Amino acid sequence: MTTPSHSMILVSPEDTLALAARLGTELAAGDVLLLEGPIGSGKTHFARSLIQSLMQVPEDVPSPTFTLVQAYDTAAGEIWHCDLYRISSVDEVEELGLIEAFDGAICLVEWPDKLGPLTPQSALTMTFETDPNETETRHLTLTWSDPKWTHKLEAIT
Repeated sequence: MTTPSHSMILVSPEDTLALAARLGTELAAGDVLLLEGPIGSGKTHFARSLIQSLMQVPEDVPSPTFTLVQAYDTAAGEIWHCDLYRISSVDEVEELGLIEAFDGAICLVEWPDKLGPLTPQSALTMTFETDPNETETRHLTLTWSDPKWTHKLEAIT
């Protein structure tokens, strides 16, 4: 069985913001977005935009690079924004309480390769790549195995 995927080009930060806001309206507790890509590819901008789009009163959404996890109460429920870049073992992931959050919150996970065997099979993987010719353009590839994403993504793409 092949893994479903969808590719798109985001030509500006505003395109990324708009996509994040559209996807945010489809998310519910238990949805996990795995945000992949090199530094500077747009992962944090996407996560920040999605979180802010769901806040009743927009507030600053800092990168969780040093705190590892930032949690937000939003109209869609609790959102966990995680940056696992500085994590060195799967044990540290478990200590964060992230595994429990996968069930009860919307989770946005940057550097998901650090999850190893703890990676939820129901997650949506979003792979961001910079365009070598256009500094603001991002290439985004979405992949998933859980059928719920097919419906959710049809509503936004």
